[in-house]
Amino acid sequence: MMTLLFGTAGIPRSTPKDDIISGLERVKELGLDAMELEFVQGVRMGEALARQVNQKRQELGLTLTAHGPYFINLNAHEPAKIEASKKRIYDSAKIGALCGAVNVTFHAGFYLGDTAEKTFQTIKKNITDILQHLKKDKIDIRLTPELTGKASQFGSLEELIRMAQELPIGMCIDFSHLHARSGGRYNSYREWTDVLKQIAKELSKPFLDNLHIHTSGIKYSDKGEREHLNLPDSDMNYKDLLKALKEYQVGGVLICESPNLETDALLMKSYYETTDYTDIHR
Repeated sequence: MMTLLFGTAGIPRSTPKDDIISGLERVKELGLDAMELEFVQGVRMGEALARQVNQKRQELGLTLTAHGPYFINLNAHEPAKIEASKKRIYDSAKIGALCGAVNVTFHAGFYLGDTAEKTFQTIKKNITDILQHLKKDKIDIRLTPELTGKASQFGSLEELIRMAQELPIGMCIDFSHLHARSGGRYNSYREWTDVLKQIAKELSKPFLDNLHIHTSGIKYSDKGEREHLNLPDSDMNYKDLLKALKEYQVGGVLICESPNLETDALLMKSYYETTDYTDIHR
């Protein structure tokens, strides 16, 4: 069975000191396996600290992922905004790789009135440019554009699968976003397994061996995501999701984005590891 690791989106709330090294130590103390570096307000970590983070990560045996800035739109209509977006992803990848992160995720863009196909081709071109830059500079990290929570955002399940078919990248499946984007669908064992089957069919079963996952409670409207919630305060059926992930032997990293971070991360890890799944029917 593949290993699924559990971690927090950033420094755990219970960390005594609000710094990245203390955060890693707290993740280990809690019995979690991973942490996502939150570059969401910009990449403000220098190379020296990044190397310290990598050393501490290795010492503690933790896995890291990274989340790029929110201010990214690879389908912007202004060339300057496109270049700024590409640089933000590149910088996240560069510092993330120095930290030893395996993946860097980001919200790829908005349609802005363009057709879905035109948006896809524009974003594909710009991700290709980033990949070429990373390869030239020998930066080894996987780009994993995120499944987004609103229909106005590029990043449906189908779009991400197609992008991963056409480019050497992964994807970050935010199952809570999928639930919100669909207006409350995708919230049962059968629906989650259908998603996993679709990925396995269109990309390959090995793609599920190393998946980048986000999960949290979520509040949504008919337009999609509104805000993240703690799991007990949401209708997000995380138990069925975890059953599906375990039954289909999904590996990789599951990052909890609930406001309470480590509380829900530990809740999910405990349920995943201790629940009897013998009642599951394919």
